Amino acid sequence: MSMTARNGDRVTVSYIGTLDNGRIFDSTEETPLTITLGQDEVFPALEAGIVGMKVGEVKNIFIHTSDAYGPRRPENILKVKRELFPADKELKIGQKLQLEFGAAGEQLMIVIDHNETEVALDGNHPLAGLDLTFALRLDAIL
Repeated sequence: MSMTARNGDRVTVSYIGTLDNGRIFDSTEETPLTITLGQDEVFPALEAGIVGMKVGEVKNIFIHTSDAYGPRRPENILKVKRELFPADKELKIGQKLQLEFGAAGEQLMIVIDHNETEVALDGNHPLAGLDLTFALRLDAIL
């Protein structure tokens, strides 16, 4: 009788994560991922998809936006004065900046637009608003 993965089990998985357009956003090609099921180390919907799998089993696990990084939120886009950045700081669209927000701590922001007077920064997770699919294999139950 072969074992199946259950909550509380420490498991090792390999996966390729893709978006609806087929673009790969993550992969365990180099190093498989080891997690403990039920400990919220990955999305709960991904854990739920692994529970019940047998070692060596392969399946696609679809995770809806709401169970992944959530929707893109307009309130996470900030427009700030260009003068808040050093004059010699070159800004490029797509550039990642780590900004300090006082008591709220550091936040990774991405430059989405800029001109001489204003810089638009996006604080949404890059995968927010997207459905994710994991082509996943259960490698081991430890």
